[in-house]
Amino acid sequence: MEGGSGAAYAARTAEEVFRDYRGRRAGMIKALTTDVDKFFKLCDPEKENLCLYGYPNETWEVTLPAEEVPPEIPEPALGINFARDGMNEKDWLALVAVHSDSWLLSVSFYFGARFGFDKDARRRLFSMINNMPTIFEVVTGNAKKQTKEKTPNSSSKSNKPSSKLSRAESRSKAKVSTPKDEEESGDDDRDEEEERDNTLCGTCGTNNGKDEFWICCDNCEKWYHGKCVKITPARAEHIKQYKCPDCSNKRARA
Repeated sequence: MEGGSGAAYAARTAEEVFRDYRGRRAGMIKALTTDVDKFFKLCDPEKENLCLYGYPNETWEVTLPAEEVPPEIPEPALGINFARDGMNEKDWLALVAVHSDSWLLSVSFYFGARFGFDKDARRRLFSMINNMPTIFEVVTGNAKKQTKEKTPNSSSKSNKPSSKLSRAESRSKAKVSTPKDEEESGDDDRDEEEERDNTLCGTCGTNNGKDEFWICCDNCEKWYHGKCVKITPARAEHIKQYKCPDCSNKRARA
């Protein structure tokens, strides 16, 4: 089974394992959303026990489980095609989504154990994973209630020019408000501040250096430490539309 063996990957850091997770997740989301008709037909209850696999290159496959015991990496839920029989399609897809989320976590933390991640690396890996909507949330529509991996203060696209500001600048401006202003703003300011505190850098996966310069990708709308993507505040002022390394690489490959 192509892409099913952990031996095919050279993941050694939390960031590399997260990229593996993100690719597999994207493939499984395709199966359960845009490719759902094809996926439904492949899961014929008359066939043998089948599993849904997601691969790091953002593709998916419905096939039989690995024959070796124990398998190279954890296996997804077995018999999803049998579960389809007699179930409402929407409920069945949600069930597959839940098991797919569980599988992705088990694969990622399998790699973490295999590559000897310490406590900090495991925490960093889980933080990056937890910053994205689950497959279940995407399939059931609950992801719309999330921040959709956007800017720390949930700003709209019309506010994107402020993405070139450093976190230190935005924080200092917030401190200018008077006590009366703070009372009027109420929980909104606290919610925005909490979101900024919980935002993770798309490269290193941490929120360290909260008062350092950060920059937002105008394409995927993820935030990055300036030093992680080698962008200085002075250089950012001359960038009309910033694209992070991942988005730039995707365009180059295309």
